[in-house]
Amino acid sequence: MPRDTSIKSVLIIGSGPIIIGQACEFDYSGSQASRSLREEGIEVTLINSNPATIMTDPVTADHIYLLPLTVESIEQILQERQIDAVLPTMGGQTALNLAIEVGERGVWEKYNVRLIGVDLEAIELAENREAFREHVVSIGLSVAPSFIANSFLEGKDAAQKIGFPLVIRPSYTLGGTGGAFVHKEEEFDPALRRGLSMSPTHEVLVERAVLGWKEFELELLRDANDNVVIICTVENLDPMGIHTGDSITVAPAMTLSDTAYQQMRDEAILAMRSLGNFAGGCNIQFSQDPVTEKLIVIEINPRVSRSSALASKATGYPIAKIAAKLAIGYSLDELKNQITQTTSAYFEPTLDYVIVKMPRWNFAKFLGADHSLGLQMKSVGEVMGIGRSFLEALQKACQSLEIGRMGLGADKKEWIRTSDVLERLEQASDDRIFRLKDALRLGVPSKTIQKLTKIDPWFIKQIKRLVKVEQRLLRFNVAEDIPEDFMRELKEMGYADAQIAWLLRIEEKEVTDYRKKLNIRRTYKMVDTCAAEFEAGTPYFYSTFDKENESIPSDKKKIVVLGSGPNRIGQGIEFDYCCVHGLMAIKESGMESIMINCNPETVSTDFDIADKLYFEPVFWEHIEEILELEKPEGVIVQLGGQTALKLAERFHKTGVKIIGTSYENMDLAEDRGAFSDLLKELEIPYPRYGVANDADEAIKIANEVTYPVLVRPSYVLGGQSMRIVINDDELERHVLSIFKHLPDNKVLIDQFLERAKEAEIDAICDGEQVHIMGIMEHIEPAGIHSGDSSAVLPTYSLSVEAVAQMVEYTEKLAKALDIRGLINIQFAIKDDKVYVIEANPRASRTTPFIAKAYKVPYLKIATKVMLGTHKLSDFDIKPQPSGFAIKVPVFSFEKFPNVDKNLGPEMKSTGEAIRFIKDLSDPFFVELDRQRYMYLAR
Repeated sequence: MPRDTSIKSVLIIGSGPIIIGQACEFDYSGSQASRSLREEGIEVTLINSNPATIMTDPVTADHIYLLPLTVESIEQILQERQIDAVLPTMGGQTALNLAIEVGERGVWEKYNVRLIGVDLEAIELAENREAFREHVVSIGLSVAPSFIANSFLEGKDAAQKIGFPLVIRPSYTLGGTGGAFVHKEEEFDPALRRGLSMSPTHEVLVERAVLGWKEFELELLRDANDNVVIICTVENLDPMGIHTGDSITVAPAMTLSDTAYQQMRDEAILAMRSLGNFAGGCNIQFSQDPVTEKLIVIEINPRVSRSSALASKATGYPIAKIAAKLAIGYSLDELKNQITQTTSAYFEPTLDYVIVKMPRWNFAKFLGADHSLGLQMKSVGEVMGIGRSFLEALQKACQSLEIGRMGLGADKKEWIRTSDVLERLEQASDDRIFRLKDALRLGVPSKTIQKLTKIDPWFIKQIKRLVKVEQRLLRFNVAEDIPEDFMRELKEMGYADAQIAWLLRIEEKEVTDYRKKLNIRRTYKMVDTCAAEFEAGTPYFYSTFDKENESIPSDKKKIVVLGSGPNRIGQGIEFDYCCVHGLMAIKESGMESIMINCNPETVSTDFDIADKLYFEPVFWEHIEEILELEKPEGVIVQLGGQTALKLAERFHKTGVKIIGTSYENMDLAEDRGAFSDLLKELEIPYPRYGVANDADEAIKIANEVTYPVLVRPSYVLGGQSMRIVINDDELERHVLSIFKHLPDNKVLIDQFLERAKEAEIDAICDGEQVHIMGIMEHIEPAGIHSGDSSAVLPTYSLSVEAVAQMVEYTEKLAKALDIRGLINIQFAIKDDKVYVIEANPRASRTTPFIAKAYKVPYLKIATKVMLGTHKLSDFDIKPQPSGFAIKVPVFSFEKFPNVDKNLGPEMKSTGEAIRFIKDLSDPFFVELDRQRYMYLAR
């Protein structure tokens, strides 16, 4: 059926700040949906409170409302705009819950707004555990035996009927919050109380645990004619019992028989068609008995889900984009495949490659956190590896994680004690896949590993191939001894040159030089949705060691933008926002934009954002070969956070041009000793400091600068391992801990300025002129990481003199460092004296916040300055302040109930929201300011 022409304006509800369980995948979905609707001439209004996303940028929608996600905010928009329909399926559970609440209050009806792309009865059915169980059984499908409980006594009665082990699933929660497996009766009572308390309706499902069963999920689309297309079938490498967001997943499914696959397809289509009347996306999760192949339905999400972004990147099929068009009346057969432009959207994607998604955890930020994995999601981000085989994709995913691994083992982080490895295998945790490889290397039988982990034997057998090939490799002494066919085999299995070098105990360069001498180089294959059955022109590539290369370099001037890799605390979605704007600016400057990134949740890895996308690890070996193929003018490292910046030295040493600020000047800002010398030369005050190489030196320095002191490793992100210590004993313990976990780093010791205020400036410099983008004052005192502190733009309590001093120091530093592009400088102000704490010669976490608050495309301006195509004087920069803008950090402590929740120098927040106020009498600000005095009182 044709498009519904009565819909001329649509409201999209976003997902709010990033939290564990609901991250930037919904920024991707919302951005895609908005672009899709605007292609149809529909006016799009968007509400979201997250300033760090591209979704809330003027390039995405016609009207952006950076407001709290509340009924009052929705009504404000409906009073100001003529809205015909609302699309609430692109903002996760947050958007759906808000749409339901608005409906219950009669607001949609009052303003004659209809919901599209969703059936609220279907949502209610899927979220209500008991109603869902009854529905699934009524259509002839199977579920695990279960009972609903609304009280402690009902829960106890259900447990008695089911027996142990069992699982507790709270209703209406996000990311598995409150869920738990209970193996023994004595563990049940506290788990039940927690589940009931976490459910907003005080309701839990007590269900028989199918531990050890395999888990699969299908991503589907359905149109108003009841046509259903299956986009992707994803298999969890980890068995049932681990939240799918914390599980390693693989597509296409590797261990599914054809009979079981067809049954799963049929049941998924039947289930989706039975869920009311809606057109859009749907995610269905199944569990399968590995012996009998019996299937049971775990849950259904009749909306675009967290997995939709992964499925889109895995297949090249833009799920959110098509779902938005289905919501306004199109049918699947009326829409074109966005990749091929010849086949219809009803054509199911076919993969001639394998993808592996690996979660990224940040347990180091939560001291005392339980590392074990279960029903409750704990990961903060994810990466995706693409290869021609499972092993190649798996190793690429490991290389993408940025946890110091060169691949799946074959590096200096392997474990050697069998007892420790076996213990880790039995209790799933963030490093279990690495311990599985260690167990095989140590000679533990595959059957024992399967019994402990319940991981399918096929995956264990594949990983054992790595162990066997490494044993063959150890027969050689130098790289030149390795036969050409064996070297190619190693590379086809995903081995990095660094892994091969580690096993042979030689330098990585020796392996790389020999490999290139053999002409064993990466070739690039296109992600085209159709396994090359139809011609496609999508510029979306992955690397492998095939003979044919499908990525043909153009003769245009090219600029490479390095992405920020997986989301983690301290480096999140805000850097993806920066990268997207950088790519736009490169295109506007008439050059070809090339993106390198490995994060499937982001907008920067959408197939049509850059002129060319390489979905590859942000890992030197992969980057080097892309640069050798494309021969760009240079690389931008200022937009991808610390991930990209840390590679600047490699670029410098290999002669690759860094666009913008030079490596020498970036290193000067990062090197604490050299930077302090510069401050001294410029007569800029800074806290007394020292750099230590061992604990004795650290104690000596601390006594010279006087306690309390701020202790931190050099070259880290998000305040990692940063502490305030007050005596020699505390200092010694912490310094030894730093050297244990980060042996290659030096330790920085700074005088801590007690009861000081903290502020920061973001600026752009073109080498001659400095433009101050924004001056933010932190509400919390110095000592709280800037990412965990609420910040007010502009300042609200600093003296005119202090602000003027900050501006003067910023201009001095930007020129002294010869900044070409962005710089962020952090200050401490004590007794009205301004001290410089640090300078970051790159985009910062606050750059998107300032751009949104002042409505200026600062990232595009900064990128054009970096490129050298523009000077600051070429731009008519007119900030549009609206009172005060407040950046408010958001935490996910509920995922880690026993951790230290006190804030300090190490960042713990997972996201942020923005709030605008007219003046300082606003109750919201008054409450935040009261917290400052609470910190000072402590």
